[in-house]
Amino acid sequence: MASKARAFQQACRIRSGQAGTLSCASRDFAFSGSTSYTTPIQILAPRSPRQCTSCRHASTSSSSGPTPTSSRRAITVTSDDGRYNWADLSTGEKAARGTQQTFNFLLVAAGLVGTITISYLLYTELFAPESSTIQFNAAVNRIKASPECRALLGPSSQIKAYGEPTSNKWARARPLAHSTETDKFGTTHLRMHFNVEGPEGMGVVSVHMIKPREGDRLEYQLLSLTVKGHETVYLENKDAERGVKGKVGKMFGVQWR
Repeated sequence: MASKARAFQQACRIRSGQAGTLSCASRDFAFSGSTSYTTPIQILAPRSPRQCTSCRHASTSSSSGPTPTSSRRAITVTSDDGRYNWADLSTGEKAARGTQQTFNFLLVAAGLVGTITISYLLYTELFAPESSTIQFNAAVNRIKASPECRALLGPSSQIKAYGEPTSNKWARARPLAHSTETDKFGTTHLRMHFNVEGPEGMGVVSVHMIKPREGDRLEYQLLSLTVKGHETVYLENKDAERGVKGKVGKMFGVQWR
């Protein structure tokens, strides 16, 4: 029995020196010198380092701190949002960003050109002094203000003016027949005709305006109203006026004033 006790003590000293931890539980251990003992000795072996792999990994992770991830999603033409610097991009990513920026520039340039074109057309057709719309409204106002024209058409508040009729019965806007040309002397000619209608009748208005090369505005050469069954009413007729003055003031090749 004494030899067993010494072997036990030696084993405890060896285990405590190797692992540093030893848990021994014994109950009612006594050296009475008898050949038997009441409670067996239980020796708890220390935990092997392999059994604490998760704990060692956790402690290693906590001590080392978070490691930054060097991987990121590659950018493309559609996914590039500009969050990465140019120096951090690869050759393919730089090409993708260049393609995207080129497309955006072309899109903005096309929108700018379209805006300028539409603005120019609106100005020339609606707001410019030489636009057909401005001259159409001015001619209609003169027709309504003329007593001769009101006698043929009716009250000015009931006179309607419109362009050429179309085959489409659903079309609300009728095109205005007009043309603009410049002759060899640099004179601009605007010719236009449209329809007028009132409770007393309907007719056609003819307009001819010119602007000399050095001029700054259009001037009437002809403004007339033709109603079927009545004589043509001339509000402006510069050609006829010049013709009459020429016949009256010229005789035998000598112009008399």
